[in-house]
Amino acid sequence: MAGSFYDSEQNILLKDRIIHIDGNEIIDVGKNIKIPSDAKIIDLSNYTVLPGLIDAHTHVLFDQEPQDDFAEHSITTLVLKNQALRTLRGVKRAESYLDVGITSIKDLGNSGEFLDVALRNAINEGSIEGPRIFAAGQIMSGPGGQIYGVQKKYQEIIDEEYRIIKSPEDAINAVREHINQGVDLIKICADNLPNNTRLTVPEMRAIVQTAHSNGLTVTAHSITNHSAWNAIKAGVDGIEHGFFLADSTLNLMADKNVFLVPTENSRDYMEAYYQLQGKDPEEIPWLDRYMNDMQDRLMKAIEKDVMIVAGSDNYSDIQVPRGVSSQDMYKAYYESGMKPLNILQSATYLAAKSLNKQDEIGVLKSKSYADIIALKGDINKDFLSSIENIVFVMKDGKIDVDKSN
Repeated sequence: MAGSFYDSEQNILLKDRIIHIDGNEIIDVGKNIKIPSDAKIIDLSNYTVLPGLIDAHTHVLFDQEPQDDFAEHSITTLVLKNQALRTLRGVKRAESYLDVGITSIKDLGNSGEFLDVALRNAINEGSIEGPRIFAAGQIMSGPGGQIYGVQKKYQEIIDEEYRIIKSPEDAINAVREHINQGVDLIKICADNLPNNTRLTVPEMRAIVQTAHSNGLTVTAHSITNHSAWNAIKAGVDGIEHGFFLADSTLNLMADKNVFLVPTENSRDYMEAYYQLQGKDPEEIPWLDRYMNDMQDRLMKAIEKDVMIVAGSDNYSDIQVPRGVSSQDMYKAYYESGMKPLNILQSATYLAAKSLNKQDEIGVLKSKSYADIIALKGDINKDFLSSIENIVFVMKDGKIDVDKSN
């Protein structure tokens, strides 16, 4: 029984709804539906009830300290760290998402050789607890991946973390390999800065055509505007990051229904990050400009009707659980000017839609999974405190958190 009910598809709040659940599936939602005589009643009439949240950009099998160099830490992880230990640490991070109401995540590589698929399978079979994982497997990239400075004779190490694409024909084989390993989607690096290599348009087009013919979506890591434009022309479904998108590129995204996952952080997060590096955020001259540019970019994308999908990309250890770190994206979007319900829709229905799963997750309706959370507070008047005040979490019909009494 929900006191306030968030309809994520219509993006509205409704009053006094009943949700009928059987096993892991929602049977019916309504105001006056018949309640079976033997039903267990969960009273959430004092709370706002909504679908389980989705973080559409995670790296559960990877983390680093703020002071770490990405390339050096990646090599250390691949060469000196036992991959079983890497997976077990990923288990703990995955569990933390449920604590904050994130019941599904899109995991986008930096996960060894399909460790994300193994983690997903372990969760699905009930061996461990965690959110639904939509796994991309190895990121498909131009030479070097995102790990810079590796000498030529050691480049084979990169193959353990990235699938390096050598030609359009090789790109087709790479997608086939990923399908054989059981991935849920494909992620590519349209650019892989600071390495100055990138996938060609024919390579990206081959990836997209092969993936789409097998029912998989393709999303593209993109920092530069040029790489985003090429990826969109090649037919990708989404752009991850997109920090420097030109107006023309945003217009193209809107025209082609290409979603954007703006992996932004709040001012508080950025200050915590640089303080852990031993720096004074007030003495970083470019930080204010960067924050303003990211906020302007997000609002411009919204104005141009680009579909916004919520994703955190938080893999740095800022001394909080990974799930709590992911919550920062809500604050970042809110500080940029997004309205509370639009943020919720980006983290529920639209995130599910970007995965072609809008009838299964990110929504509360007949035949969807029973991924249900409840929060305390007024979502419109006090968004930041209410979105962090999760009192109830159910994933797949199983209660994981209940602080509602």
